[in-house]
Amino acid sequence: MGRTVARKLIDTHLVDGEPTPGMEIGLVVDQTLTQDATGTLVMQELEALGLERVRTEVSVQYVDHNLVQADERNAEDHEFLRSACRRYGIWFSKPGNGVSHPVHMQRFGVPGKTLAGSDSHTCAAGALGMLAIGSGGLEVALAMAGEPLRLVMPEVWGVRLTGELPPWVSAKDVILEMLRRHGVDGGRGRIIEYHGPGLTCLSAMDRHVIANMGAELGATTTVFPSDEAVRWFLDSERRGRDFTELHADPGAAYDVEDEIDLSTLEPLIARPSSPGNVVPVREVAGEPISQVVIGSSANPGLRDYAITAAIVKGQQTSDAVSFDVNPSSREVFEDLTRLGATFDLIAAGARIHQAGCLGCIGMGQAPASGRNSLRTFPRNFPGRSGTREDSVWLCSPETAAASALTGVITDPRTLGIRYPELPVLRRASVNKSMLVPPLPRPQAEREPLVKGPNISSLPDFAPPPDHVEAPVLLKVGDDVSTDEISPAGARALPYRSNVPKLAEFTFTPIAPDYPRRAAELRDHGGHVVVAGDNYGQGSSREHAAITPRYLGLRAVVAKSFARIHWQNLANFGVLACEFTDPHDYDRIDTGDTLQLDPPDLRAGREFTVTNQTKNERYRVRHRLSPAQADAVLAGGRIPLLAQGSR
Repeated sequence: MGRTVARKLIDTHLVDGEPTPGMEIGLVVDQTLTQDATGTLVMQELEALGLERVRTEVSVQYVDHNLVQADERNAEDHEFLRSACRRYGIWFSKPGNGVSHPVHMQRFGVPGKTLAGSDSHTCAAGALGMLAIGSGGLEVALAMAGEPLRLVMPEVWGVRLTGELPPWVSAKDVILEMLRRHGVDGGRGRIIEYHGPGLTCLSAMDRHVIANMGAELGATTTVFPSDEAVRWFLDSERRGRDFTELHADPGAAYDVEDEIDLSTLEPLIARPSSPGNVVPVREVAGEPISQVVIGSSANPGLRDYAITAAIVKGQQTSDAVSFDVNPSSREVFEDLTRLGATFDLIAAGARIHQAGCLGCIGMGQAPASGRNSLRTFPRNFPGRSGTREDSVWLCSPETAAASALTGVITDPRTLGIRYPELPVLRRASVNKSMLVPPLPRPQAEREPLVKGPNISSLPDFAPPPDHVEAPVLLKVGDDVSTDEISPAGARALPYRSNVPKLAEFTFTPIAPDYPRRAAELRDHGGHVVVAGDNYGQGSSREHAAITPRYLGLRAVVAKSFARIHWQNLANFGVLACEFTDPHDYDRIDTGDTLQLDPPDLRAGREFTVTNQTKNERYRVRHRLSPAQADAVLAGGRIPLLAQGSR
């Protein structure tokens, strides 16, 4: 039986385990990607591991999130990251060079390689035929140290594309259609592999849009074949030598199958406040808006900016709308200017921002409370924009541009103009000026780490007690995101390197007094969190595991967990277990005292939780591998590694 692209990538990098769905496997990691919102912890972890120099083929540290320097804290992080790159042999992408994912695709992505990144949207590199997996920072730090990336072997979900996209419909609508059909957890435990004749109408950057937002489906990653579209892209970046053809074999079998006829798609939009809340634009047309933002890793290519410029050219956007443009990279910004499109945007009233994530992570461009903001971003979780009472919608550049002109949500097909034809640039404006290569080894070994006052050390976490008896401090519902556990935004993000301070923001979007109440219980047995389905969806930030752990979190009992957050909890010594009967979730209330007496986690997966307040018992299970169980019992993976080194 023929092999899929995903299976070929796994087979060529497999170092142990059986690649059967549900079994743990270990993969060789060729490249790593870190960004500044997560990378400072990764560099602190490298220091804790005692690493002398990274052992991957390529490791790159991007500064693309914390770009607003309202005080000294973000600048201190940038200095620390630069010094760590010099010390450990890592490429450094300077602030303002661009969003990590498109820049990595432009400069470093290679078909057939593996990429581990401390950002959930690392999966975007699957557009080039890479196996690119977002993970917690510690997983990436270990990969940089030469350790395999360990994960549960996913199913391979084949999505066959046929037909051709009609005018006014683009790649963003393809992934929104997937979210409309399957929701934010439809890809959990799966690799999504796109194939079929419909691929011929999708460029490499179009595929980046789709692969990027596979994270919003909860997928382990997304892969595309490496074909002529990839060859064309690499040639345009003057990296044609890196091209390798990679296709699924004829008759390749997929564990799960789906099909999309691209010709039947229409403009789609995700309503507030979930990427899975998708409806046709025509159904919500006429809703007033006050902001439109173009950019982010979910719409990163030159085409997405050029089509926006072409739609608004010669017109003025509504005076009720703030029209913001975030170039995804300096290269894209240069090419947009070469086309004359930058001037068209400015003339139409656009506010041009520096190349980076910015508004996508709530670092600037926060909308007015309760006012509709249309964004071409990947996520619209509550409060992620930086505004507590936000109303963020996700759409394509075409829909965003049309709505910016009219001041209301607008189906772009109703604008009454011909769909613009865009010029093709055969050669991109390759810009390496803000990419700093690693230092040679002898010089790197003499480099000190530069730590400002805002750079704290990683907390020392003790092993958990054999017996946990603690109150349920917080009970939350389904699809709680890591943005709600450890918030983004300009207030919290500057403390990413300062765990004690960052802990003061933990769960505050849901329960503002959680940090205070948790701190009061920390030295008196700690506390427990109870959650619904898909707990911890969204960003890979391990802060969402570390800061609750710092505040005394002992265990999370949930209906189910998102992959990366579940791994992060184990890495930092928090027991994550699932109800065997999901209805037991309804029987627990905030304030109930739970008793957890798990057996040896390495020997058994099921045990009983006793609700002492109600005199009830619930069966729960964990999904920890033996190595993960050892980490939890040691208080975390770093203490476990320290034990092994003694």
